[in-house]
Amino acid sequence: MSKWSILTKGIIKENPTLVLVLGTCPSLAVTTSVSNAIGMGLATTFVLLMSNMLISSLKSVIPNKVRIPAFIVIIATFVSIVDLILQGFVPVLAASLGIFIPLIVVNCIVLGRAEAFASKNSVLDSILDGIGMGIGFTFALTIIAAFRELLGSGSILGHKLFDGALVFVLAPGAFFVMGFVIAIVGYLKREKN
Repeated sequence: MSKWSILTKGIIKENPTLVLVLGTCPSLAVTTSVSNAIGMGLATTFVLLMSNMLISSLKSVIPNKVRIPAFIVIIATFVSIVDLILQGFVPVLAASLGIFIPLIVVNCIVLGRAEAFASKNSVLDSILDGIGMGIGFTFALTIIAAFRELLGSGSILGHKLFDGALVFVLAPGAFFVMGFVIAIVGYLKREKN
């Protein structure tokens, strides 16, 4: 597999949210605004990148019996770093994302990439995979959030355009918008093939 395909597969072809349907909880919970979605996506991208890099570097010294707990400790370390940085430099975003930043530790995308990719591939390939999956996750969150913010609040990035329908900011709207976006991506993938 080429380096370019490793980097780009997570953006559309194997998008963690829109194709693999992983990370559904944060995808539904934090996408009430585009700024939240971008913040969560960048935080998760950092954790994916750093944990993939370290796990790939240490894969030969981590005993098989403690592989998953070791991965969780590594991921939790980078999540703690992200959480502290957000609290220190972007407290409004940290407050808005709340519990969903610490929950990156158990996000299926991060742990899944550690187990399925980083533990079996080179450091460079794992870095590219982490970046690609992170960009794909951020892209998916941003698309869902843009629809929800526009339809629900009638605004985009806080700029009011019209009166929205409150249902799109609430949980049912999150499911509706995410399902709609997943359906569009599925249709486009089918038409391409």
